[in-house]
Amino acid sequence: MRESKTAEVIEKYQTKWRVAEDAAKARRLEAYAKAPEVQKIDSELGATALNILSISASGVDIEEKMARLRERTEALRRRRAELLTGAGFPADFTDVKYDCPKCGDTGYVGVKVCDCMKREIIEASFEDAGIGALAKTQTFDTFDLSYYPAEERERMRHALTTLKDFAENFNGSDEPSFLLVGASGLGKTHLSTAVAKTVIERGYRVVYDTIDRIIDDFQAERFRETMTYDELSERYFECDLLIVDDLGCEMMNQFSLSCVYNLINTRLNAGRPTIINTNLTSDELRKNYYDRITSRLLGEYRILLFKGEDIRRRKLK
Repeated sequence: MRESKTAEVIEKYQTKWRVAEDAAKARRLEAYAKAPEVQKIDSELGATALNILSISASGVDIEEKMARLRERTEALRRRRAELLTGAGFPADFTDVKYDCPKCGDTGYVGVKVCDCMKREIIEASFEDAGIGALAKTQTFDTFDLSYYPAEERERMRHALTTLKDFAENFNGSDEPSFLLVGASGLGKTHLSTAVAKTVIERGYRVVYDTIDRIIDDFQAERFRETMTYDELSERYFECDLLIVDDLGCEMMNQFSLSCVYNLINTRLNAGRPTIINTNLTSDELRKNYYDRITSRLLGEYRILLFKGEDIRRRKLK
């Protein structure tokens, strides 16, 4: 069963504030045990709001009474701090300590998602999308054109700027799909990860997976071997951007070919962009797949060719 990290973050924030408040309550009980007078002070401080209402309702000498109430309240707070420190606790020992004072660990400031929750959701989205730790290293800024031979550098610069522009201006509709073609180790995965990272950070839902795993998921659903955290049709068909790695490495049979066609055709018809990476040449694609698959890949996807020497080997040198 594949768990949604994003759902876990949202669920955590539904109770996170309560965890902080429960911890403060436990510290208060500990303080009361060592300094019982603190509990009496807390009871009196807790009645402050009622005292304010009573003074306001009296309509007599309101300012004078409010001034005396403020003085009493400040004196109680000073005495409380003295009692806590005298018992060996810091003065703020019983305060609620939120990880994020801005939202009080609720995840929201008013009706807006707080930055703290937004950061966690983005990190979780990297995991859900399938790019995990790669998002930290495989970015547009770390894509080094110097690893490519001079005669291919302009081609790779075009691929970089094309995909970077696509990601930075992604709006979820009327977007092109891309077929990234080239041998292993030429940067297809690096740029695909960079696209996924940027699009996720802009608030869109991305799924990045190998063709093998996608077909395995469809196979599992077909025979009800397992349940994924979302319906597969929603995960692969409804996400804002789908990135498929290693097309051509899957076992070729009628079921896998049907899955590939259904995936490509459904997303094209729905106007949802897809990026597909493959080591196969156009001739090899035509040999391995039906015409109705290759006609869509070669006719409706924008093709970016990756050429050069295996970058992983060059780095080892």
